[in-house]
Parts: sequence; C-alpha cells; structure tokens
Amino acid sequence: MPATIIMGGQWGDEGKGKLTDALAAEAHVVVRANGGSNAGHTVETDQGVFKFHLIPSGILNPDCHCIVGAGVVVNPFALVEEMEMLEGRGVALSNLRLSDRAHLVLPYHPRLDQLEESERQDDELGTTLTGNGPAYADKVSRHGLRVADLLDGPSLRRKLDREVAAKNRILTELHGQEPIDAEDLYRRLLVITDRIQPHIAPSEVLVQSALDEGRSILVECAQGAMLDIDYGTYPFVTSSSPTAAGACQGAGIAPTRIDHVVAVFKAYSTRVGTGPLPTELHDATGDTIRERGKEYGTTTGRPRRTGWFDAVAARHIVRLNGVTEVTLTLLDVLDVFPTISVCTEYHVGGSRLNHIPARGEVLSSTIPHYVGTDGWLTDISGVREQEDLPAEAIAYVHFLEEALGAPITRLGVGPGREQLVSMGGAAARTLSHAR
Repeated sequence: MPATIIMGGQWGDEGKGKLTDALAAEAHVVVRANGGSNAGHTVETDQGVFKFHLIPSGILNPDCHCIVGAGVVVNPFALVEEMEMLEGRGVALSNLRLSDRAHLVLPYHPRLDQLEESERQDDELGTTLTGNGPAYADKVSRHGLRVADLLDGPSLRRKLDREVAAKNRILTELHGQEPIDAEDLYRRLLVITDRIQPHIAPSEVLVQSALDEGRSILVECAQGAMLDIDYGTYPFVTSSSPTAAGACQGAGIAPTRIDHVVAVFKAYSTRVGTGPLPTELHDATGDTIRERGKEYGTTTGRPRRTGWFDAVAARHIVRLNGVTEVTLTLLDVLDVFPTISVCTEYHVGGSRLNHIPARGEVLSSTIPHYVGTDGWLTDISGVREQEDLPAEAIAYVHFLEEALGAPITRLGVGPGREQLVSMGGAAARTLSHAR
C-alpha cells in the first residue's frame, strides 16, 4: 500500500499534529521524517492536551507503530524527557522505534547555536536555540555522532573525545566560554542509552517491510515547507527539508511509493521568529488573529507573527511538492471578520510577481495585492458537516482551492480531534463571491 505524506504548507505550526493524530487512527505506521526538538505538535484529545517535540503524535493510537526516522536530529536527553512525560500520562511506548541512522544533538550544539545567533546581532535568524542547526552542520560535514554510535561504548568514547575537543577549541578560544566535560557527557550518554536502546532499530527496513506487507504509512514532516533549506525564505529557514522530497529521504521511502501528499495550511498566515512574512499585519486585526488562534510557539512560547492568507507562497508549495489535497485548519479563527483578505500576487517596484523570489530582501520589500471575500460572522466551531457551514465560509474555501490549484478536503474548525469537517468539493470553482 502506498504511503501518505503530511506536510506543513506555510512557516510551520499549521496543525499537522492534529491531522496526523486523526489519520493515525487508521494507519499502521507513522514516521517522523525531519527536524528535531525545535519543532512541536500540539494535539488536544479527551485525555487532555499533548505537546510533542520528537515523538510522532501517532503514538496516542496504541495500535500504531511510530518511528523517528533517519532525517531527524535527536537530542537524546529531550527524547527521554518526552518519553517519561508520555508514560506518566498513561501512553504506552512499546511501538516506538528510533532510527539508528538519526544524528544526535549533544550539549555543545545548543551552546554553539546560542553563540552563533548572538553574533548575528541585528541579523538574527530567530532560531529556537535548541542546537539543530549545528547538529545538521556536523551531519553534512561528516562530524556527527549518530544513534548507532550509542550502541558501542568504546567507539562512542573515541568519537566523543574527538568532537568535544574540537568544539571546546571553538568554545574556549573563539568565544571565551567554559569547555564541555567529555567524561561527564560520556557517562550521561551511557545512562540515556540504557533507556532508549530497546527502541533503536534500522527504521528504513521497518518502513519498507511495512510497505511490502500492504500496511498504511503516514510520513509526518516537522515545520513547514516555506522553511525548507533550499526553497524557503533563506537564510530564515530550518536546517532540513520539510518538503515531500525531504520526507521521502528522511523516512527512507522511495518517491514511487508515495500516493498522497497532504499539505496543511492555516486559514491565515503565521510565522515565529524573523524573516519575510509578506502579509504580516501590525494592527488590531493581527492581534485578534493571534489571540483567537492562540498563536504562541509550542517549543518556545513566543508570540507568532500573523497575517492574511498568502496564496502566492501557498501555490509555490503546492506545485513544488505535488500536493494532492489540502487540509485547511483554524478556519474558526476568522469567524469575527466581516471581510477576509487573500494575497493573490506581489507587487515589487511596479512589477507583478507570482512566485517566491530567491532573495529575501526582494520578498521583504513586496507589497501584497489582496482580494477580499465576505466573512460569515458566526461561530463555526460546532460545525461537523459541510452542509452546515455558512455560504460565505464555503465561498472562502472555494476561492483558496482555485488559488492553490488543489482540492481542500478537510477543514479544521477548532483544536479538538472531532473538529475536522470533511469536504467533498474540487478545485477550480467560480470566483463570483470575490469582490
């Protein structure tokens, strides 16, 4: 059975965890493909609110096998903390597996992350300071330690001594900081290894075998595709590829085994940290969206920047990733607005632009061109069927479908598991409602 990718279509925080949680009820396997503990998914269930950072949210389904794939960078101490939190709330972890090829985020990585960010002064990237960037840098420069290294004590010690010595030269000689104690770190890792060793496995083999057996697989991307290292708003991006192609690489799945690519978009735009956000609102409307949507980072708690839906960026992501369907979340946040705007093109120096430029300076200077649609001015959080939605809400969804070139098959109208509305429509409807 082919696999399904669930990816974020914007700058992250779109509600992927909620969708994965909902679809995992029917899935055999959920694979986390990229990112690290800098990412977060919030899922609201009848057991309360769960905040995930490394473990796939499918772990809430006791029949679902959950895999942290090779494309993820894993802080082993944060992983154990998350495991203990879940077990303390009655969630079984017997079906959790961790790729032996995943790279480790070690204590020197967050320290380097913080020092590098502080040196950027007015050009900060807005990193979460969890060390993912330096860990990915070690990975591509072939200095990284992997989960598999934890399984061989003498080899781990040899590699750790080498890397800690190199990092200590940077910390002490370049930054005047205290060094890392390699012996202490080694002993702490031995303790952590005892805790996670039963979950370590060759995850790509497990995934490929599940596909061969006809099992259904969900591949869960962290962050959003507008933060992709190649096609996002560089340099204000993440250090991995949260795209459909990146999902295949991180999960160990061939592209030919993918059947569906589901992109999750909010009904508006948000972004944490710095970097271009063309439709950003610096007014009461933006504040209202933030408060109604509870737009504060899962990992950092930072208030998210907010704006109207950016159809230029969204269309860029749909085309780049071969998106087959869209889930639109947090539509209920827009209940209070008499007019809802959508950016359909950028204006730059008198010219029109319908794609994402490579240079962030150009994107930052764009003037969004908006098309307004009528709001519905009624609470839709209790709606469970498409026919119960206000006509104006359906018109807004149809407008976005045409702008994106992909069908919107589900709507999120609240944070709960049950607050997903199935849609039956297709793209390319008329725009008679727009004005």
